[in-house]
Amino acid sequence: MRSQYLKKQGLPDAPGVYVFRDAKKRPLYIGRATSLRDRTKSYFDADLVRTRGLRIVDMVAKAASITWQETGSVLEAVLLESALIKRYQPFYNVDERDDKSSQYVVITDEDWPRVFLARARDFDHAAKNGGHSYKVRSYFGPFPDIGTIKAALKILRRLFPFRDKKADDPRHESFYQAIGMSPGKNGGEAQKAYRRSIRYLELFFEGESGKVKKGIESDMKRNAKKMRFEEAVDDRKLLYALDHINDIALIKRGQSRPTGFRIEAFDVAHLSGTDVVGSMSVAVDGQAANDQYRRFKISREANDDLAGLIELLSRRLNHSEWPYPDLIAVDGDERHKKAAEAVLRSRRVSIGVVAVAKDDKHKASRLIGDVETISRHKEAIVLANSEAHRFALRYHRSRRSKSHALPFRIPHAVQSSHVASNPGRRPPRRSKQ
Repeated sequence: MRSQYLKKQGLPDAPGVYVFRDAKKRPLYIGRATSLRDRTKSYFDADLVRTRGLRIVDMVAKAASITWQETGSVLEAVLLESALIKRYQPFYNVDERDDKSSQYVVITDEDWPRVFLARARDFDHAAKNGGHSYKVRSYFGPFPDIGTIKAALKILRRLFPFRDKKADDPRHESFYQAIGMSPGKNGGEAQKAYRRSIRYLELFFEGESGKVKKGIESDMKRNAKKMRFEEAVDDRKLLYALDHINDIALIKRGQSRPTGFRIEAFDVAHLSGTDVVGSMSVAVDGQAANDQYRRFKISREANDDLAGLIELLSRRLNHSEWPYPDLIAVDGDERHKKAAEAVLRSRRVSIGVVAVAKDDKHKASRLIGDVETISRHKEAIVLANSEAHRFALRYHRSRRSKSHALPFRIPHAVQSSHVASNPGRRPPRRSKQ
């Protein structure tokens, strides 16, 4: 498929959902956009490998056509995208389909249904092992980007006030009633109206915003006919709000998501199995993204760098609000690479892994992984690995200093995990902090 194809299609400069399809019209990949025209054009840039990774390049090569559905807002695009991914399970929507740390939106089956987020893996586990502590009316997702779905729920709650998970706490519920984000009335009619709002909320999550608007229009006409003018005015205001959804927060999230090639590097540091910590560094388009570095205190105090790496990577994958990388770099050899790949397989996440082996001076001597990927991103991989090592040592020294309350400097022998677990190797120079 060529970029000329897009020009002929005339995609609009508007929010919506697009679908790459193969020669048999089967969905390969489903995505959302604040601008359908600009977003789909990006798939035909010359540097697609650098910006989106090999998986997306493979998808575009197999695509024969693109279809799309324009939406009235970014909010509708977010919810429609999730509904379509769940329905069609496209092969290249790996993150959206398989991430077990993502979130469901759950609606309970009660007289006054509650609406809240539940971690997908916990929700699925409870469903397989005796059920939940609450009755489930419906659920939607999974949503891999926790920040986006939280922002979406805030918008929807202003339109359709609902009770949340803590609604049984009178003080909590009173607060949300006072700010108009939870129904403030009781009684049969109020309950009936609330359940109608819950149904509209469900239709929204099913990607059926048009049915929502038609339903509210019918409510408005019925209320006017019965001379319930106050309710009819409320319906009219709601229709206006639906046509003028303020989803600036969602647009900003979409714009702030990194579009460059993202590498995350991981390293574990300890001293003979004590004060074990881990770090994650990030490089985007070959530049260190310091504000996205993260550090972890490893739970198991042991001289076992592989176990530390497995815990570190597992905990990182629990953070679905962080964008997934295009490549993962681990400090070590083939064993470390295989350990990382095993974690990814257990989560059914498809991300390439490169291991960075070091020489006696703790300098990168060999990169283990896909030859083409290494050739294209070697400098960025080494940079990210070096930063992860530096960040891990810094955190380890800080923790060791606090735990032992030593008035003197930490011994020079403190190294990253694979060096500390092999004391016969020559320690590298200390990083200048």
